[in-house]
Amino acid sequence: MRESIFSSRLTVLSVGIAAVLGSQVASAEEVMQTSLQTITVTANKSARKEAQEGKVYIDDYTPAQQASHLSDFLNVIPGVTIGGTSSINQRIRIRGLEDSNLKVTIDGARQEGKLFYHMGDVTIDPDLLKQADVSVGNNSVTLGNDAIGGAVAFKTVDAADLLKPGQKIGAKVHVGYASNNDELLTSATVFAAPTDNVDLLAYYGKRDTSSGEDGSGRELFEDSKGENILLKAGAYIADDHRIGASFSRTDKEGVFPFRPDFPSLGDDPIPQKVKRDTYTVDYNFNPLNSLIDVDTTIYQTETQISRDNDPKTSPGYDWNAKVKTTGGKIENTSVIDSTLGSHKLITGLEHYKKQSDYGALDRKTKLPVTGNDEAKNTSVYLEDQWQMGKLTLTPGVRYDRYESPEFVSAGKTYDNVVGALAASYEIAPRTQVFASYTQLFNGPDLSQAIFNRDGAGTYVNKDLKAEEGDNAEVGIATTLRGLTTANDALQLSGKYFETNIENYIEYVRSGGRHSGLDCVTGALGGDCQGAINKDEDYKIKGVELAADYKMNDFIMGLSYAHARSKGKDTGHSIYSQTGSSSDTGDKYMVNLAYEPTETTDLGWRSTYVASVTPNTGGDDIKKASYDVHDIFMSYSPTQVDGLKATVGVYNIFDNTYASHASRYNPLEDESTDFEPGRNIKASLTYQF
Repeated sequence: MRESIFSSRLTVLSVGIAAVLGSQVASAEEVMQTSLQTITVTANKSARKEAQEGKVYIDDYTPAQQASHLSDFLNVIPGVTIGGTSSINQRIRIRGLEDSNLKVTIDGARQEGKLFYHMGDVTIDPDLLKQADVSVGNNSVTLGNDAIGGAVAFKTVDAADLLKPGQKIGAKVHVGYASNNDELLTSATVFAAPTDNVDLLAYYGKRDTSSGEDGSGRELFEDSKGENILLKAGAYIADDHRIGASFSRTDKEGVFPFRPDFPSLGDDPIPQKVKRDTYTVDYNFNPLNSLIDVDTTIYQTETQISRDNDPKTSPGYDWNAKVKTTGGKIENTSVIDSTLGSHKLITGLEHYKKQSDYGALDRKTKLPVTGNDEAKNTSVYLEDQWQMGKLTLTPGVRYDRYESPEFVSAGKTYDNVVGALAASYEIAPRTQVFASYTQLFNGPDLSQAIFNRDGAGTYVNKDLKAEEGDNAEVGIATTLRGLTTANDALQLSGKYFETNIENYIEYVRSGGRHSGLDCVTGALGGDCQGAINKDEDYKIKGVELAADYKMNDFIMGLSYAHARSKGKDTGHSIYSQTGSSSDTGDKYMVNLAYEPTETTDLGWRSTYVASVTPNTGGDDIKKASYDVHDIFMSYSPTQVDGLKATVGVYNIFDNTYASHASRYNPLEDESTDFEPGRNIKASLTYQF
């Protein structure tokens, strides 16, 4: 494996083909197989020169072992935009919908709930990761609820990803530096296979960060120290069973703005600590029987934020909020051949409970203030991928029973059934047309943990409806080979989608220019906060296009993404909790990569995002366009096996800009979350 924890690969074939609803990714030693539903960014580069028939492998051209933020590698995906400058404020948006409408998992463990409305909900350091599978849009009943906009499944590195053939034990050390914020990353990984059926891995990393600057020289307030731990063990029992267990932790402590989405204001930076612990146990039973391939995952994940209630008088953390999710999922895949074609039948059962807790000391009385809330979901689903020659049909059905939180909708229970149908047809060799339709369901989420208590000024909406809707997509994908040389390939894909959302849930809170809810009736114009259904339904429409070319050691990729939301009655776009419209400008991306020798890689990434002025029904704030360029070079000397040096310059021209997925509101005290200016990164890895 040429790059371990995180050189990225984007397989763009799956951008265009969303109808065939699978999820197959090969191990690190194999040529990577992609589903036609998801996009995969992965550490595996072993298949770089082994392009299969009908597939083109495309790097994201910015080596992700230099990543310190999710935007450093996920922004390469058409339809995906990452906001939040700070790692404690990073937010994922797919087609404008943020992570409250996305299913986010780490090693299969759901990351649920909200801590504090000015913070992001995804707490993970990229250095722990090997892969991210991104479902752009919901095209399968297997995704489940909390997935109206799609899903992101993060996967941490395994020993098998690092061990060389025949190797019993090995290690890897990594050092990285970034100039903009004087960030220093050091990590060490030990991995082993003491026997043929046992694998072990232990990882420890530290990341120290100072405040950086945007392109105009304004300070982005953050001074932090982070620690990351990953422990994994797996064993094959006989030939049919495999059991594994893992523990991962991201722990970050430092001084951040009270409202992390206003980093350029220096809004009363205070001591804060953010921590995520995830425990998983997984089991696979595959007796080489086409009817049985069972995957089971049991997990618990807990994310916590602690901060000084009053930094002038309190020496320690006395304000904390946490969300814990405990759950399990069992899924079986059966392959059945018949005279009418082959069936890949996926059946599954999932249950999880998410809990939020709050604890603090009252500033005046110094008495403890506590509160908690919870929600539960149980679901079963069935999906059949039925292939009949050139035609593939994929029907699916799912049932959810969702018990909502007490402080949001009085513990109301929602029973819901959704269906899906997809079809694809090969109209010519390596050319497919496709269409899909999926019904959507999302029960009311936990409120922010800090409001889970009586006396918090919260309106409990007993009439709150679950979000529902549908997602429809049509498109075409083709691969052309032998255009200029015998082994080149050009891949083209295009997709049009429409997502309808009914009963859109908005969290309303008074403050600044915003009005809250009446504490008794729930009508707008009061001082309470709470969840309400918007009076109108929304439609999100857009297109995603990609063109990728590979010839020998040269790769070029082009992509375009467009998505806009619109209320059916007023025409207003969806207004996000990040403080601005969810709409992002059209994104154009150019990626170039060249491998002049076996030891050297060169790359360039250029991203242009057009300006957009969403229709919010109030102060319509124009989000300015921006153009950002990144370059990198990596070198692996033949004299020292396992050594690799990488240097890159990110935001080469030191532009001042803000991601459209971040807080963007210059009319309100210039409260815009600007991105870092020019950043020179260098890293050195040695694996032996």
